[in-house]
Amino acid sequence: MLDHDVLCFGETMAMFVAEQAGELASVGAFGKRIAGADSNVAIGLARLGFRVRWLSRVGDDSLGRFVLASLREEGLDCSRVEVDPSRPTGFQLKSRCDDGSDPLVEYFRADSAASRLSTSLLDHELTKARHLHATGIPPALSASCRALSHALVDAMRAAGRSISFDPNLRPSLWPDRTTMVREINALAAKAHWVLPGLEEGRLLTGQHTPADIAAFYLDQGVEHVVIKLGDAGAYYRNARDAGQVAPVPVAKVVDTVGAGDAFAVGVVSGLLEGLPLAEAVARGNWCGSRAVQSRGDMEGLPHRHQLQAHELRRSA
Repeated sequence: MLDHDVLCFGETMAMFVAEQAGELASVGAFGKRIAGADSNVAIGLARLGFRVRWLSRVGDDSLGRFVLASLREEGLDCSRVEVDPSRPTGFQLKSRCDDGSDPLVEYFRADSAASRLSTSLLDHELTKARHLHATGIPPALSASCRALSHALVDAMRAAGRSISFDPNLRPSLWPDRTTMVREINALAAKAHWVLPGLEEGRLLTGQHTPADIAAFYLDQGVEHVVIKLGDAGAYYRNARDAGQVAPVPVAKVVDTVGAGDAFAVGVVSGLLEGLPLAEAVARGNWCGSRAVQSRGDMEGLPHRHQLQAHELRRSA
């Protein structure tokens, strides 16, 4: 019997969000939250009722205790989160933007506890999850994180599990563009479902159109490719079908950070539930539309009852 529906891994940081708009140096008050693309997806899937195991490391400090408490409150199984006695929990400062523009984020994560994730954490118990969701962020943090990313993907494939992969490019964390493209594409080629943004796909494949970007990954054995198109919705393609799903209109964009993670929650949850690819993408668009209407990286992620109400309205 499988112990968990989904295994996710990566770094969760503490996040201090400015309570006023303006230059971070002049802001006098911040709210404390958590942030991290990988854990955003883990939280989103847990809110939809999936049993999610979270693999990570935090420092033996107040921020680490805050991160762990926050993740547990969201229902994640954190039994495989290590506490590092010598390295700190990473954190970030995030500006407030009231005009819908992208906020400024300053990171303080160099040599954090999570950057020392390694293959020493890998054992047979982890492959008892039905599905692995991975992103391109952990392999950018350190060589040991990169080794763990490949080892987890390889182990889950060998165990016959499904794998989704979001490139989530962070060029500033890589030594150079060539290394980033090579490493990200090597991981993507091992996944079953790949979810790049349009500009990410262009950079990674050298192709321009969504159809050609998708073909690049399908030719490597990927089953489903879904490309985020921003305010144009999303494009999907597999061996049997291709198409574009319109976005969900919103009255006001409040915060764009985390929208791609919410989109991944919708697509991955839909595919795990056996929805046709186009319907899973439509769910992803809806989840993303909720995210941009909430301040914070994961505050807009829907709960199962909200998703059910939305899908009932759609089918009425």
